[in-house]
Amino acid sequence: MCRWVAYSGEALHPSTLILDTPHSLVAQSLDSPLGRETVNGDGFGIGWYPKGAVPGAAPAFFRSIEPAWHDENLREIAHAVESPLFFAHVRAAAGPPIQRTNCHPFRHENWLFMHNGALRDFHTMQRDIELAVDPSLYTSRQGTTDSEAVFHLALSRGLREDPIAAMARTLREIEEIGARLSVPHPVQGTFAVSDGSTVWAFRYSSEGRSRTLFHSEEMATLQKAYPDIDRLRVFGEGARVIVSEPLTDLPGAFVEVPESTVVILEPGEDGYREEPFLRAA
Repeated sequence: MCRWVAYSGEALHPSTLILDTPHSLVAQSLDSPLGRETVNGDGFGIGWYPKGAVPGAAPAFFRSIEPAWHDENLREIAHAVESPLFFAHVRAAAGPPIQRTNCHPFRHENWLFMHNGALRDFHTMQRDIELAVDPSLYTSRQGTTDSEAVFHLALSRGLREDPIAAMARTLREIEEIGARLSVPHPVQGTFAVSDGSTVWAFRYSSEGRSRTLFHSEEMATLQKAYPDIDRLRVFGEGARVIVSEPLTDLPGAFVEVPESTVVILEPGEDGYREEPFLRAA
C-alpha cells in the first residue's frame, strides 16, 4: 500500500534517511521489495518538529502528489531542515483520489499520524465511522482516505490523553462496525502517531497478518559492531528509526516488530520499548 519512516533522536537532516541510505524511502517509492505494491508513486509527505521547537508546538509539513523520486522540493527541504523527530511517507493509492489532502502524514494541533494498509470495504463502513467522529473534529477533515478517518476517530476516542488506549478503542470500534455491516477483517496496517515528543507505532490487523514493520537496533550497538561504516557516525546514541521495511542490508541493523504490538519511542538513550497491542487472550 505505502511505505513510511518515523525517526526520533538527535536532530539530523531527514535526507539522511529518506534519500541517502541504500534502501531509502525515496528508493522504496520506486522499488519496494516487501510492499504489496512495488512502486509507491502516488504522492508523498514529510512532517517534522523543528530543532528547538517549543513542546506542544505544531509540526511543519509538506505534501505533494508528485512521485517522491521526481520532486526537487522534497530534496531541498530534506537537506535544509534539521529535526529530532519526523515522519515521512510515500503513497500507493488504494482507491481514494490522488490529491494533496490525501497524502500522509496528517496533522492536528501538535499531532502527526500516518498509516500503511487499508480498511477493507471502507466505502461500506465510511458513513458509520465518520458519524462516530466528534462533531468538533469533523470539519477539520480535509481528504477522503480511510487513514484520515482513523486519525479523527482516534482523536475522538482520547488520542491526546492516552494514545495506546485510544488506538485500541478506535480499531475495535471499526471492527465492530465491520461486523455489523458484514465486512470481514476490516483493519489492516501499521500506524504511527506522535505528539512531538514520543512516537507510538502500531502493527495490527484483524486477521493477524499485518503489513511489515521494523525498528532499528540500538545505535551504540551498531556503531560498535561496524566501526568502519562512516554513515553510522552521523547518528547520535539516542537515534531510533521505525520503518515499513529496512533502509539497509546491513545484518542486524533492523529487527521486525511482532504482530499485534505497539512500539514506543521516547527521548533518551533507553527510550525504546514494545508492548502487546490487542492480542487475543
